[in-house]
Amino acid sequence: MAQKYSKLLPKHRQFIAQQQMFFVATAESEGRVNVSPKGLDSLRILDDNRILWLNLTGSGNETAAHVQKSARMTLMFNAFTGPPLILRVYGQAESVHKNDKNWQELYEQFDDYIGARQMFVLNIDLVQTSCGMAVPLYDYKQQRQQLLDSAKRKGTEKIKEYWAEKNQFSLDGKETHIVSKNIS
Repeated sequence: MAQKYSKLLPKHRQFIAQQQMFFVATAESEGRVNVSPKGLDSLRILDDNRILWLNLTGSGNETAAHVQKSARMTLMFNAFTGPPLILRVYGQAESVHKNDKNWQELYEQFDDYIGARQMFVLNIDLVQTSCGMAVPLYDYKQQRQQLLDSAKRKGTEKIKEYWAEKNQFSLDGKETHIVSKNIS
């Protein structure tokens, strides 16, 4: 049975820390809904009502476009091992880019990733758990390294060129402002 909470409890924080991946969902009032799986060491719990997520360079940048128009964001964590559980965290997200004054303070919580393009602070207004009994069991092997390896091969300047070519617009043609907010 689903349960609702106004903040993360210690048991939620512990569950999140054990997960190797999570899902991010965003949408504007019209257009496509985006759901993306995320992994690597890209998530921090700042406190019981805020989560920080580091967004690395990828083929699209839907979340950045969506959050500018509608700050709604949902993070979902699934138990793929152990007892079944789904944990969803709902709230309003703020984007943080390299040119923002709080970038350095927040970014210091992560390893230095060449492909880091923005962070999102999710201000939590609802935490929900549900049974997850239909989620299959999976054995975790390891995090994939291809995204990190690709960023290293490209280097900082080629990453910026990639942003300009591939990350400036959403699938629905909405601007992400990735270049103007990250390149000085």
